[in-house]
This record gives sequence, C-alpha cells and structure tokens, in this order.
Amino acid sequence: MPDAALAITEDETELHADFAREIAKQLRAIDTYDTYQGWSDARVLDPLILTKERKREIPIVGDPDEITIARVKAYYNAIASLIEKKTKLMAVPVVNLTHEGFGRALVIVGKLIVVDKTLRDVHRFGFPSLAKLNEEAGKLLDKALELVESHAEVANL
Repeated sequence: MPDAALAITEDETELHADFAREIAKQLRAIDTYDTYQGWSDARVLDPLILTKERKREIPIVGDPDEITIARVKAYYNAIASLIEKKTKLMAVPVVNLTHEGFGRALVIVGKLIVVDKTLRDVHRFGFPSLAKLNEEAGKLLDKALELVESHAEVANL
C-alpha cells in the first residue's frame, strides 16, 4: 500500500496518544511474518481507519477474514494492556466470534468484567479517524478504570 493512500498522516498528533501507540505495538506483536518491519505507526494503524469511501467498498453482509479478526483482538489486547498499566492488576481480554462476525469482547480483571462489548459486522471493524479510534478506546478505558476503582475487592480476587 503506497503511503499516498494512507488515511493517517505521519505528522498526526493522535499517533502519539497512549492508545494509538499501544495498539500499534499489539499489531506488531502479532505480525509473525515481519510484514510491518520498517513500517511507520501510521501505516500499521491505517487499516483500522475506515473513511466513508473505504467503508463503501466493504459489502454490508460478509464474513470477517483472519486479518480483520486479528485487528479486533489487537484492539481489545491494547485496552487490556493499558488497564494493566494503570491498575497494576492483570487484565485478560476474551474475544468470542462466530464465523459470521458476531460475538462478544470482554476484558476481565480478577473476577470483575470491566469491558463487555457486543460485536456485530466485524468484517466492517474500523473507525472513521484516528481521533475517533482514540476517543472510543478512551471511553472504554475510562469506564473500565472506574469499575476497577469502585469494585476493587472483586478486581483483586
């Protein structure tokens, strides 16, 4: 993919957000064939950005491919990793999907479920912009941290 076709620019300030850096790290971690070697974070994160034009190219009904499923898992792994960094408690992401792209994503801290997200149309997983990606992840993270704080006894089990 040539850099000119990227939806994210190299100088975008959102690339320096904690979540953007973490999900780039998670995506690189699952890259067993070193496809991302030498790629900038903008290029690694670019497939997560579904502009209106990109979304129009994806059929409304379809089954997710393995790469898309891996991106979904990396997204929730990044959220779990940031929860761990902020709470010093182990956070475990669990993603359960059918072959049709429906399912659920959970992040569990101790015996406490801090993220519970229903997944639909996973073949169209993405965000309109990097800012929206960071914003949505930030909302999930804030709510999860609030739950850990208010139910610390359960989270420490």
